[in-house]
Amino acid sequence: MCGISAAIFNHGQVAPFLHRALKRLEYRGYDSVGIATIFNNQIYLKKGVGKIDKVHAYLNLDDLPGSIGIGHTRWATHGVPSKENSHPHLDCTNSIAVVHNGVIDNFESLKRNLVAEGHVFKSETDTEVIPHLIEKYVSEGNSLKESIRKTAMDLEGTFAIVIISTYEPNKIFCIRNGNPLVLGISAESYYCASDIPAFLQMTKDVLLLHDGEFAIVSLDGISIESLFDGHKIKRDKIHITWTADMAEKGGFPHFMLKEIHEQPQALRDTLHVKQDIISNAAKLIHDSKEIFFVAAGTSGHAGLAGRYLFSKISGLSSFMENSSEFEYIINNNLSEESIVIAITQSGETLDTINAVKFAKRHGAKILSITNVIGSSITSYSDYTILTQAGPEIGVAATKTFLVQLITLSRLSIELGKLTGLLNNSEYAAYSSDLLRIPGFISNIVNSEEKSARFISNELYTKQSFYYLGRGISITTAMEGALKLKEIAYNHAEAYSAGESKHGPIALVEHDFPVVFVVPPDETRERTIGNIMEMKARNAKIISVISDNDSEIESISKFSFHIPSDFPIDFSPIGYIVPLQLFSYYMATRKGLDPDKPRNLAKSVTVL
Repeated sequence: MCGISAAIFNHGQVAPFLHRALKRLEYRGYDSVGIATIFNNQIYLKKGVGKIDKVHAYLNLDDLPGSIGIGHTRWATHGVPSKENSHPHLDCTNSIAVVHNGVIDNFESLKRNLVAEGHVFKSETDTEVIPHLIEKYVSEGNSLKESIRKTAMDLEGTFAIVIISTYEPNKIFCIRNGNPLVLGISAESYYCASDIPAFLQMTKDVLLLHDGEFAIVSLDGISIESLFDGHKIKRDKIHITWTADMAEKGGFPHFMLKEIHEQPQALRDTLHVKQDIISNAAKLIHDSKEIFFVAAGTSGHAGLAGRYLFSKISGLSSFMENSSEFEYIINNNLSEESIVIAITQSGETLDTINAVKFAKRHGAKILSITNVIGSSITSYSDYTILTQAGPEIGVAATKTFLVQLITLSRLSIELGKLTGLLNNSEYAAYSSDLLRIPGFISNIVNSEEKSARFISNELYTKQSFYYLGRGISITTAMEGALKLKEIAYNHAEAYSAGESKHGPIALVEHDFPVVFVVPPDETRERTIGNIMEMKARNAKIISVISDNDSEIESISKFSFHIPSDFPIDFSPIGYIVPLQLFSYYMATRKGLDPDKPRNLAKSVTVL
C-alpha cells in the first residue's frame, strides 16, 4: 500500500516526472498525494487530499523547482486522509523530508519522547516520527547518514523509507525493511520507487533493494550497504523486459479490463517457466510429509484450488489455511518434514509473510509462488516459482490468479508422476491440456464479454448474490463472489452448493440472483438438484456451463458458456473468466472505477 517515487536528474525539473510516476503508482493508494523537491538549499513542498488529478488541478504538482525530489501517493493506515497526514513529512526545521510505506509499531512511544524534547508534530501519522528522529540525531552532532541509520534502528515494524535533506541536497537515502523498494539507473538520472512501473518509461535497468539494506543515491551512482553493520553490498543490475506500454492501459478504459484481456499471454509466459524449476519444486513437496497452503484473498482461492488439484491428480492430501489465521490454527504442529506453499501476487502481503516466518521458526520448508521478482517473500523462501503475469496494476487480481492456478496445475501433474498416480501417457495428456488453455481463455474472453455486459445491465440494481458450486468449482464461486464484492460493492456470498440448503436458502426470494458454476465433471448431476431447489424458491439462475449443456441452460435465466472441450480438471482457469468480466461490467454500469475500489489497495502490507 502507498506508492513512493524519488529521482535525481543531472539537469531539469524533477517534479513533472514525479507527478507522472505517482500516477503510475496510484493503484497503490489514492487518499492523498504529495511531492517535495530541493532547490537552492530549500525544500519545496506541495500535497493535498484526493486522487492525483484532483490535487494537481488546484496545486499544479509540476510547478516545483529542483532536480531532486520525492513523492508519495497514500492509502491511509495511521490518521484519516487529510493534507496534514499526507506525505512527505518534514522535521521542525524544514530541512528533512520523508516518505514512508508500512507501519511503525512503536511510533506512539517515540512520539511522546520527541514531544517531551520539544518537537512539534503536525500530523497523526506514524511516519512523522522519522524526520523528527533524524533531526534529533543531527542536532547531537551525527552526520546525516548516521542519523538516518540510528533512526531506522529505533523503528519497530515494517517500512520502506526515502529521505531527502538540505544537509546533503544532492543525495536520496533509501531504506527497505519489509516493504518494497526498487532502484532505477539511466545515463543521467537515478530513481527509487515502490514498484518498477514508476520509472519504466525512463529506464529498464533496475537494482533490487533487499530487506535490511540502506541505499544512497546520487549522480555519482548508487551505494548499497547493510543497515545494521554498514558493510558494502555489491548488487548486479537487472534488465527488465516489460515494455512501458505493459504498465499503461493500452487503449482500454481500465487496467482491469486490459489485464483480463492479457490473461492468455500471461498464461503462455507462465507455461514457459523452465520445467526444472517446476520439477525441483515438486520434489521438495513430494519429499515432505505435510503440505500446507497459506495465502490470502484471491491467492487463498488459488491455494484452495491447489488442494483439490493435488488430491485428484497426484493423490496427495494437503491443508489450506488463511495466512492471518495460520499460526493460531497450526500452533506447534509443524516440523522439518512440513512444507508451506505460500502464494502471494505481490510477495509483500504481510499476513502471508508473517505466516511464513512462523513456519520457518518451526523448521518448515517454504515454497513461494509470487509474481514479483525480488519481493520480500522470496527472501524467506527455500524455493520460489516466479509467475510471469507482468505488472498487474488493477487492484482486483485477475491475470495473477490465472497464472497461480496454472502453476499449481503444473505442480500437481509433476507430483502425479512422482507419486505414480499418473502413468506416462496420462502425464503427457495433462501436459498437452495445459498448453491448450491460453487459446481457450482467449476465446472465452472474446465470446463472453458481450454476455457479461448484457447480464450486468440486467442485474446491476440487485444488492445481493449467491455464488454456488461443488468440488473444485467452489473455488471459482468464491473468487467470482470476491470480485463482485471488491469492485461492484455487492453483497455476494459463496458456498458449496450442497451447503446452500443448510441455512443460506432461507434468504432466497423472488428474483434473488444465484450464480452456479457447473462444469461437466462428477459434481454436475448433484448441482442440477441444487439449481432446482433455488428455482423452486423463484431464484434468478445465472449459470457458467459448458457450451453444449442445453439442460442447465434451459433452467437458467442467463448463461455464460465455456468450450465443451476445455480441460475439465483445470476448470477454474476457464470458468472464472466470465465472472471476472461480469464483475467488471457490474462496476462500470454503476459508474464505479474498478481500478480503484474503495478501502482496498494492491498489496496488503499491514496486519
